[in-house]
Amino acid sequence: MNLLIVNGRVVNPSSGTDAVLDIRVEDGRFAAVAPRLASGTLPMIDATGLVVVPGLIDMHVHLREPGQDHKETIATGTRAAARGGFTSVCVMPNTDPVNDDRRITELIAERAAKTAVVRVFPIAAMTRGLRGAELTDMAGLRAAGAIAFSDDGKCVQDTSVMRHAVTTASALGALIIDHAEEEALSRGGVMHAGPTAARLGLAGIPAAAEETMVARDILLSERLGAALHLCHLSTAGGARLVREAKRRGVPVTAEATPHHLLLTDEHLAGRDANFKMNPPLRSAADVSALVEAVGDGTIDVFATDHAPHTAEEKAVGIETAPFGIVGLETAVPLLLDRIVRPGVISLARFVEMFSTTPARLLGLSGKGRITPGADADLTLLDLRRRVVVDAREFASKGRNTPFGGWALQGVPAMTIVAGRVVYPFPR
Repeated sequence: MNLLIVNGRVVNPSSGTDAVLDIRVEDGRFAAVAPRLASGTLPMIDATGLVVVPGLIDMHVHLREPGQDHKETIATGTRAAARGGFTSVCVMPNTDPVNDDRRITELIAERAAKTAVVRVFPIAAMTRGLRGAELTDMAGLRAAGAIAFSDDGKCVQDTSVMRHAVTTASALGALIIDHAEEEALSRGGVMHAGPTAARLGLAGIPAAAEETMVARDILLSERLGAALHLCHLSTAGGARLVREAKRRGVPVTAEATPHHLLLTDEHLAGRDANFKMNPPLRSAADVSALVEAVGDGTIDVFATDHAPHTAEEKAVGIETAPFGIVGLETAVPLLLDRIVRPGVISLARFVEMFSTTPARLLGLSGKGRITPGADADLTLLDLRRRVVVDAREFASKGRNTPFGGWALQGVPAMTIVAGRVVYPFPR
């Protein structure tokens, strides 16, 4: 919990810092950030050649515990997070049972305290059973430790229920994380509705399924003056609606995943279910628009939507296999190599989108910045090291990645939580 990190290039967007500095940690918090700090008797990490950034935060993760431990557990999922450079993960409520009761929120926190190697923040359901009809006891869930509310995996179809949820969450100072999907348009769909789906004879999910609900919920946010976060945007129209809303001053934010930024629906030509996710991979034009939205600041946050499934579940065929892929152990190299290295955004902007902004949106005090008194959560990046994605090396139970065999440059070299090195794993 006490250590000194020396000679690292510190990139800290909250202060505009990008310089070679030392960092002293005492009792799990930052004590000093300055050039050439005296080491005394503290254990020392030499970060020469590495970039030191505030601990990365993934605000959209499925850890499956309780109830689906065969897919992932808090223990395995947080080891995957640590290996991927994340010091904090925010876990979605579609567990079994659903996190729609404070007892489940407390259970997740208790299990995390015993088995997690990074920080775990529960996100609770907006509606009971994720059925979109009756609101949960949002005040009670908030008091039990829920940091936000979402029915992710499903979208609240009833506008009056959604309006009530947004109003209630706003009064509690909590964020709504919105899965935007008009189910009347998406029901039965397997992949993006386009030429590839037609050629494969598969039912499609049109872009309008996302855009209809993005438009509805932006209007609710605007009318109510309440913050709203749109998760996993996938369409050009969705990005355009967010951009226009921000110009009007609507308090809306949005996230994008690496897979929606780097893959298209054409990758499903081989009918590999590891490319099946919801929202689905879209057209090349949609991908181009999303990358542009990252570059111009329309999209605020990167998130993985880490969704582990077993090999058996993914092997049943693309029509019936579950949606979702794993992402905790591939997101950082993918984005460093394919988004930062080509100059779409700067390294500082990458850190902002994966640390500073999630901390601010979720009210995670002491996270997302390197400053005296804040929690000593750090990610050390090696921008020169090359890696080839190999699912056999994952710490996650999930192996359902579409990125196997990709050669990438830039990796997490070390993950530190409260001053304790949690990756590389002890031998």
